[in-house]
Amino acid sequence: MGTSPLTKRAAPKALEPLVADDHVVFRLPDEDEALEKVELSQEVVRPRVGPPFELNADERVWKLRFDRPNADRMEYMLHLIHKDGGEEWINDPGNPVVAPGPFGAKSVIEWPGYVRPSWLDLEAPPGNKKELTITTRAPRARFRVILWSARGLQPDEAAPLLMAHDGPEYDELSSLTHLLEVRCAAGDLPKMRAALIAPVDRDNSYSASAAYSRGFAYDLLPGIERAAPIPHGRSMRIGMGASLGALAMLHIHRTGPATFGGLFLQSGSYFRQRYDRQESGFSRFRRISRFMGNVLTAEDWAHPIPITLTCGTIEENLANNRATGTALARQGYDVSLVENRDGHNWVGWRDTFDPNLIGLLQRMWG
Repeated sequence: MGTSPLTKRAAPKALEPLVADDHVVFRLPDEDEALEKVELSQEVVRPRVGPPFELNADERVWKLRFDRPNADRMEYMLHLIHKDGGEEWINDPGNPVVAPGPFGAKSVIEWPGYVRPSWLDLEAPPGNKKELTITTRAPRARFRVILWSARGLQPDEAAPLLMAHDGPEYDELSSLTHLLEVRCAAGDLPKMRAALIAPVDRDNSYSASAAYSRGFAYDLLPGIERAAPIPHGRSMRIGMGASLGALAMLHIHRTGPATFGGLFLQSGSYFRQRYDRQESGFSRFRRISRFMGNVLTAEDWAHPIPITLTCGTIEENLANNRATGTALARQGYDVSLVENRDGHNWVGWRDTFDPNLIGLLQRMWG
């Protein structure tokens, strides 16, 4: 996203959004009458860029009344089209509340009912971080892994392991290791480690790829275990991921049941034509759909494990997450689905960590 053509523009004047219990009114001044169109860029309704603002010519202010979705938070940007042909996406200049994201910060509306996790403001002794590079043979790739260890854990000391797809982003954008530090310091969790796995060719490897699942089981996991000894038994390994990362964790489990003793899966991209026709243009849609068809239609499974699913109430993935949870429960899994009043974003995923991720870790590791 950016400005086209590349011209430096003065920052728009600021008017704060007017937030009511059931809606919000966005306002953008246009005193110089430089704008041709203003649209809301959001992930609540389609089209994602829209609806358009209306210009109040007397006030020279663009306005949009947007009904509150079934959520307590909404992330958004403003899409501006200038009369000179320029185009840009900006954060709302009247809204100081922003949230981090992999492609930059976004503006945020927080409605009454939203509560920021209290653990974010707690202090704890930092753990130790060590960067690893692990090569897999098939696919032929080099994976970057940040290995976090709780304070006081010795390098050769065996400890439970949490393995996270998109792990560096989980840490940077969702404060994952800070939460672990807080709960370990409080005695709520045992001394443990977390392997924060950065993706390679994410759209391919995280989309029910048989090659990636083999590489994970035969190269990536053993490479991590050489640096992070684990007590015997799959229950000492828990996998987590979000979106395609969650799908990939489920695929690894189904192709290698001994890999994990539990899973924490957030907003999984469990695509099926029935629920996700809007995603059918994704290059790996058919491969995901075939895999999920097998998962959803199976009557039983010989190796069920505890699984916690989370998904936002305004996500398009909610329908396929509900279907997946129902299928896994039918097959004997100890499964729960947490519906969080948010969307498909790192803050929404963060906000479900405690008590849901913490609860899963406590159940598995005492």
